[in-house]
Amino acid sequence: MQDLSLDLHQPSADHLTNQTERESVVRVKGVSHWFGDIQALTNLDIDVAKGSISVLLGPNGAGKTTAIRAITGAIDPPSGSVSVFGFSPTSDDGEEVRRRCGVVSAKPSLYDRLDGWDNLRYAAELYGLGRKADDRIREAAAQFGIDAALDHQVGGYSTGMKTRLALARSVLHEPDLLLLDEPTSGLDPESAVAVLELIRDMTSGGRTVLLCTHLLLEAEGLADEIVVMQHGTSLISGRPNELAAGYWPHPQVRITALDPASLDVLANMPGVISYGRSGDTAQLDLDTADRIPQLITNLIQHGTQIQSVVPFTPSLEDLYFAVRRDMGGPSTDMPPPPTGTGRPVRTGAFPTLTNAASGQQKG
Repeated sequence: MQDLSLDLHQPSADHLTNQTERESVVRVKGVSHWFGDIQALTNLDIDVAKGSISVLLGPNGAGKTTAIRAITGAIDPPSGSVSVFGFSPTSDDGEEVRRRCGVVSAKPSLYDRLDGWDNLRYAAELYGLGRKADDRIREAAAQFGIDAALDHQVGGYSTGMKTRLALARSVLHEPDLLLLDEPTSGLDPESAVAVLELIRDMTSGGRTVLLCTHLLLEAEGLADEIVVMQHGTSLISGRPNELAAGYWPHPQVRITALDPASLDVLANMPGVISYGRSGDTAQLDLDTADRIPQLITNLIQHGTQIQSVVPFTPSLEDLYFAVRRDMGGPSTDMPPPPTGTGRPVRTGAFPTLTNAASGQQKG
């Protein structure tokens, strides 16, 4: 069995400071908003640290885009508070907030009958860049690899080229905060990977990014912090590795053997906190991962013919669905986690194991 799970991104010191010392760029506290009789946001909390990439995760309709609109001041929620750079985006300081923000919507509005240069020049005029506009246009276009296409009419651009143009437009005025709503929507895999790499590069100079997505693989390895949203509220937020530690506090390993029953001797071996077996695979929670070599040695001494030993590293997908299961289960517009991908079997497939989050035996 090959371990295809991905390591959760470990935030670097350059991106995040200690939680008690962090400087917040965006603070959304207890925000609720309605569109007629429909409640789009419900007591929403978001805290975005300076220099970080924070990702709003959730299914379509979770309220991610509405949250972005509240942050930019496009809507004025009737309850709660929104602070960006210490200002309210709907107050007299709203223009200062928007001047320091760059926004890329899920479907960016571009002028198809104009070429890329004129699209960017028009935006530069709106930003009041003046004489330095042409230099900034060249720099932004080169940053996103579209400088060779600036003389072409935007209507002839591919979806990926239009996304790159929208990203270039968003950074023309060198904003401190980038708000990106589904930035890889409609892109082919190669273009999506390239855009995500560019997003990571944009934080190297201290810029802050808040990104919305419902694609877990898009956030994997990119997010310094995540906010899992559902029905307009935040279910949980924090650094992925710290959140995962709350659900999987002990090292886990999955072992398969030709004779699955021969693995049951592991249950009473030193260091094994919990043991369960499903089919030919046993899953163990251990007090320390250093126990694994000795456990394998013991199995061999018992005559067990081992097929695979796979330490389990929770992915962002594992964390996401664990959170949603704890908070009431997946909604109808979010598919269940995929099966048959070669990823280690989840705890739910081992009904006798201890639930790491609750500490209770699962029946």
